[in-house]
Amino acid sequence: MEIELEVNGVVEPVDVDPMTSLLDVLRDVLMLRGTKLGCGEGRCGACTVQLDGRAVLSCLVPATLATNGPIDTIEGVAAPDGTLNSIQSAMLKHGGVQCGACTPGMVMSLCALLSANKSPTEDEVRVAISGNICRCTGYQGIVDAAMQVAREECCEERS
Repeated sequence: MEIELEVNGVVEPVDVDPMTSLLDVLRDVLMLRGTKLGCGEGRCGACTVQLDGRAVLSCLVPATLATNGPIDTIEGVAAPDGTLNSIQSAMLKHGGVQCGACTPGMVMSLCALLSANKSPTEDEVRVAISGNICRCTGYQGIVDAAMQVAREECCEERS
């Protein structure tokens, strides 16, 4: 089946079986390998991307159902020159990055949260990443990074 997906601002025509997952299209057809395959069952969050601004588990979304809105992957988060965005930088600063398996999905969940809620509480951050399993960091560095970005961006908006 021929479909078009808007991925990171680029319209991509793809020919897929109707039940091919968005994850498989991203990784194997479009060669965007930043989105990780973890469990393949929607339990780990490693494959999180944004679909129309919402964090979704790409292993559970048939690609044919992802044609209604833009798809953002980890490859589209940093600036074109490679400059990390504020969430990526803060995660490095606060030790929210270790092995890297969960990092792309974690960043995408935090981007979705901070786009929808500029001033989340620590509890709201924890809820937003609750679908992302991390076995290395203990989560606190990730939460600290999100809170730093929220504080800084909130202050920038007021200036």
